[in-house]
Amino acid sequence: MTSHTLNELIAEGVRGRYILVRSDLNVPLDGSTVTDDGRIKASLPVLGKLTDAGARVLVTAHLGRPKGAPEEKYSLRPAVDRLAELAGFKVSLAGDTVGNSAKEAATSLQDGEVLVLENVRFDARETSKDDAERGAFADELVALTGSNGAYVDDAFGAVHRKHASVYDVATRLPSYLGDLVHTEVEVLRKLTADTQRPYVVVLGGSKVSDKLAVIDNLLGKADTILVGGGMLFTFLAASGHKVASSLLEEDQIPVVQDYLKRAADAGTEFVVPTDVVVAEKFAADAAHETVPADAIENSRFGAQGIGLDIGPDSAAAFADRIKGAKTVFWNGPMGVFEFEAFAAGTRAIAQSLTETGAFTVVGGGDSAAAVRTLGFADDQFGHISTGGGASLEYLEGKELPGLSVLDR
Repeated sequence: MTSHTLNELIAEGVRGRYILVRSDLNVPLDGSTVTDDGRIKASLPVLGKLTDAGARVLVTAHLGRPKGAPEEKYSLRPAVDRLAELAGFKVSLAGDTVGNSAKEAATSLQDGEVLVLENVRFDARETSKDDAERGAFADELVALTGSNGAYVDDAFGAVHRKHASVYDVATRLPSYLGDLVHTEVEVLRKLTADTQRPYVVVLGGSKVSDKLAVIDNLLGKADTILVGGGMLFTFLAASGHKVASSLLEEDQIPVVQDYLKRAADAGTEFVVPTDVVVAEKFAADAAHETVPADAIENSRFGAQGIGLDIGPDSAAAFADRIKGAKTVFWNGPMGVFEFEAFAAGTRAIAQSLTETGAFTVVGGGDSAAAVRTLGFADDQFGHISTGGGASLEYLEGKELPGLSVLDR
């Protein structure tokens, strides 16, 4: 079977009905200030469709990784306040998830209004490995919807989790695919089947270990994999180069060496930077210089030097590959973009994605935050994924529980 869509649900009629929506409000915070509201904005269309149609919308979401009990720093309050600022409908936050506050607020909810339940991860049952515990929590969530409720999954960033608010509620209510999830799946299918070539993948971020399964699945599918970020130093070490004090996962060197050998046979080319920006220390104001990637220890900082960005020659070479592509997937910054001195590589990649005629996908929270921090607009790219780890697991070829449960 194929999943039922949000439009099908609205066509059935939702006025006066309680619709439980799993949204993704897991946004970065600086204290109580939302520093990147991309996921909040992405959640608005589905909530708007439902409220316009007269539904009484109950939203479940998580923020951070609380230990199964309420923690003020993980309250959804900042995210909900921002949602309320952006929304064209009434939004309120319950004081708990399934307790008296939630029950009372749900009872008084009117047609076209939204009630966000407090962080689902404040209840340990949400993430429990025990099916019965998760099921009991799901039953309490479902009870808030009354006798004619429905469930909409619009949180692609959580579909790789077998959690109560993602998986178990979908086995208990008529369930539908939210527009955001539907779009994510369609985009990711373009990266895994019938992909327009040349297909260039740009991988960055700190650890190569986070990307191993993705790399493994991309061999033979991607034409070119451009390697940046902290993971590039493990690639350099795998080719026999010293990397001074740069981030290095020594235990992954044999794995990377195997990938480099297999790539040629699979028809995939790895492109590793030829120059690196090396700093005296990890700091925004650190002294730094650009050196050849195979001579990092020859910088004036010697063995204490730490690579914090790809160099300008590498950035230009990467940009050329991107501009010649038909499909580009980018996951992970090229350097420490939060520090202006080490943001040039990431900025160059983002700029080249806006100038290519390719279908471009920016995947992962760090990459999305980077392009916005560096002043780029979402609509300059083909698609900015809200998926994070879920996107990577999809590209790894894994089954995602939150999607498979909707295909019933």
